[in-house]
Amino acid sequence: MTSRNRTLYIGVTRDLTRRVFEHKQQLTTGFTKKYKVSSLVFFETTSDVEVAIAREKQLKGWRRSKKVALIESTNPGWNDLSLGWYG
Repeated sequence: MTSRNRTLYIGVTRDLTRRVFEHKQQLTTGFTKKYKVSSLVFFETTSDVEVAIAREKQLKGWRRSKKVALIESTNPGWNDLSLGWYG
């Protein structure tokens, strides 16, 4: 996820729709609320929680430039992929 000034946030959830809603409504305290992280620009899915956590740790260890390249490989315009999810 990202903010208007492209601050990046990486996290794991088992309910993406609910989690994105929480970010958009600023229902979570801390980093994402402080930096107004509310746009979904990239996501991956898996049914294996251990794989998801390992991938999260891997991505968090990457340099910003590599994270940006990953986002732009599928979403070059940094469009909010959750637009229209909530009516």
